[in-house]
Amino acid sequence: MTTPDDRRYTEQHEWALLQPGGGEGAVVRVGITDHAQDALGDIVFVQLPEVGTEVTPGNAIGEVESTKSVSDVYAPVAGVVAAVNEALTDAPDTINADPYGAGWLVEITVAGEGSDPTAELMDAAAYQALVDAS
Repeated sequence: MTTPDDRRYTEQHEWALLQPGGGEGAVVRVGITDHAQDALGDIVFVQLPEVGTEVTPGNAIGEVESTKSVSDVYAPVAGVVAAVNEALTDAPDTINADPYGAGWLVEITVAGEGSDPTAELMDAAAYQALVDAS
């Protein structure tokens, strides 16, 4: 399993990737990790929040359902949902095939300028250590 070092991670197995670009506030793309999709098995359904929904760190923002179980997806940062990956409605198994690319779940706009809203999350090495210890 891979753990790309270009993004940050949560203990609940979400990843957060700061998107390039300017504008008002930062945009953070969110998905579940390779470890999470592997543990879930074949993903058959995804429930995502509506665009415009306010989210706070650690609160559930959706669900990923597999043939084995249902798992909540948690917001890694505070902000407003700016986009959801509509392609997952018809092809939720994209998360299994490409969890760090085409299988992203939502994009969250974080108010403020200058600072990285993902800085408080785990880096790849810390997340890999968490996975290895479990």
